[in-house]
Amino acid sequence: MKALSRGVRAFGLFWWDFLVGDTPELLIAVIMIVALALLLRHHHDIVIILLPVITVLFLLVSTFRGRQQDGTGPNH
Repeated sequence: MKALSRGVRAFGLFWWDFLVGDTPELLIAVIMIVALALLLRHHHDIVIILLPVITVLFLLVSTFRGRQQDGTGPNH
């Protein structure tokens, strides 16, 4: 039973690290974008413009945060 418990824990930790890793905001962004796509699936005109814009914004914010944490941002 102990080996099964350790196996389940290791499996869960693997997926947590794989999905969240160092950038949990990207997981949140993906969930939000998929949810928005599902909510607006019947409004094709809005989705064609909105989803790429939101995706680019999330990527820019993530890149900006990553550069600040690494010390390679414009203020360092």
